Amino acid sequence: MTVEIGKGSFPSRRDFISLGVGLFVVGSVPLAVRGRRRQLVRRTLPLMGTLGEVAVVHGEERYAQGAIDAAFQEMRRVEGILTRFRPDSEVGRVNRLASSGPQAVSPETAGVLQGSLQWAEASHGLFDPCLGRATGLWDVAHRHEPPSAEEIRRYAGRKLFTALEVGRSGGVDVVFFHEGDMGVDLGGIGKGYGVDRAVATLRDWGIQNALVNLGGDLYAMGVSEDGDPWKVGVQSPDDAGAIVATLPMSDRGVATSGDYLRYFEYGGKRYHHLLDPQTGAPSRSRMRSVTVAAESCMAADAAATTVFVSSVTEAQRVMDRVAPGSEVVHTV
Repeated sequence: MTVEIGKGSFPSRRDFISLGVGLFVVGSVPLAVRGRRRQLVRRTLPLMGTLGEVAVVHGEERYAQGAIDAAFQEMRRVEGILTRFRPDSEVGRVNRLASSGPQAVSPETAGVLQGSLQWAEASHGLFDPCLGRATGLWDVAHRHEPPSAEEIRRYAGRKLFTALEVGRSGGVDVVFFHEGDMGVDLGGIGKGYGVDRAVATLRDWGIQNALVNLGGDLYAMGVSEDGDPWKVGVQSPDDAGAIVATLPMSDRGVATSGDYLRYFEYGGKRYHHLLDPQTGAPSRSRMRSVTVAAESCMAADAAATTVFVSSVTEAQRVMDRVAPGSEVVHTV
């Protein structure tokens, strides 16, 4: 993904969503806020293996910077508990030890895992948060050829989420694995949750108008600098410099899943990072990308993943059940 704010352009691991701050000429007519000119204050930092971007519309730059600091701090905190890439995170510890016995986790981690299971159960495993070992096997960022058919079959159609137990023991939340081949991977929902937590932090600061983007999972708060809904552009899968759709967004989460940034090619085929739990291999979706809008970014994140590995019709049924109000807003 490339996020464009003002004149900056930054690559990341997810599909393209452009915050319409410079690209769409937002902010050319600043509004007054309590006697001061309303301005856009924004910052970009590396986070969760990608780039995080927070843009705030406010009349006091110093106050806006403080709110942005707090939003980034909250996303770092979420990363510290949910990433599978750090052995000291809660998810990292669960992946190392939960096959041998129940592991205590925070109520927050338990809640995200339970939310993931809702999507998994409603989709009959099309969304599976327990494919961490399969994701590690494919490792499309470093591989140059597919794993062996035998290795792939090991994870195909297993519905590993059914072996994830999230419960309570001794008054604390615990996680237990009933299957050795599973590993939690919240890549299809965790960034969306991080964005939602950053949005909640901004609201605690009294911010009403802002954008939070984390590697392609985005939430548009209120309105843009010119008083209109934020404009979110979706990149063409075939041309990083082309926008194929412009979506007006206000108080909505939006996420895009696609096959065109994290992949390798072998034998004339593209192998991307979005695995189909039924095959244990990258999805052979007819879509190149799908963009979903929802009331929360967490819901949009999970829904976009579900749509990409199934179909719009099938995924809409799941969305209607788990996250009413979610909708596919663009496909390529």
